[in-house]
Amino acid sequence: MNSLEGKITLVTGAKGGLGTFVTESFLAAGAKVIGVSRSIQAADFAHPEFFAMPAELSSGDVARKLAGDVVARFGRIDALVHVMGGFAGGTRLDDTDDATFEKMLDLNYRAAFFIARAVLPQMRQQGSGRILAVASRQAVEPAAMVGAYSASKAALVSLIHTIALENKDRCISANAVLPGTMDTPGNRGGDPKADGSQWVQPSQVASILVHLASEAGAQITGAAIPIYGKQV
Repeated sequence: MNSLEGKITLVTGAKGGLGTFVTESFLAAGAKVIGVSRSIQAADFAHPEFFAMPAELSSGDVARKLAGDVVARFGRIDALVHVMGGFAGGTRLDDTDDATFEKMLDLNYRAAFFIARAVLPQMRQQGSGRILAVASRQAVEPAAMVGAYSASKAALVSLIHTIALENKDRCISANAVLPGTMDTPGNRGGDPKADGSQWVQPSQVASILVHLASEAGAQITGAAIPIYGKQV
């Protein structure tokens, strides 16, 4: 039996540069994966245990409807794996416009807040659950010229720690992972001259998320786990 056999797993950002690896890894571990993104389709993953639910997590109402639809169809939510996010940088803080600041909060913090808040009542009712989020090394080691991005990821890490503290009484764990620069098509396209051999492999991030969602990772909670590879 695979480590996540039959577990109902909600993956946001399920077909992005990292999301594809995460979705495939959870399916390989035996989970039933409900993949979420704006344009996702069942045909995106040729697996009988993959189910697409298109949604944009732009409000609490959308997130609550999504969680309700998952529970109505599958009866429970065993894990939320929040992969979606975005990056913007290249300017000093005093040159960062409001639109960039709001975009980083929307993509990297607000969406996580909405969907975590939406799934927690079901997890508390069933007395179990895993909430996992992909943050960034920048959340704990901010650099120049990425102030809005770093702050939004730091807020995400704080949110996950709070969830762990508030829900330990119901056997719900919450953890964040902190990858360095990942070897994704988007990152390679954005910096074609960079040495990609130094970057973190998405498959490694996906494997750690599977471990955290499994019984083997049951006692890990409130953690922000660095995944730096050769960038350490």
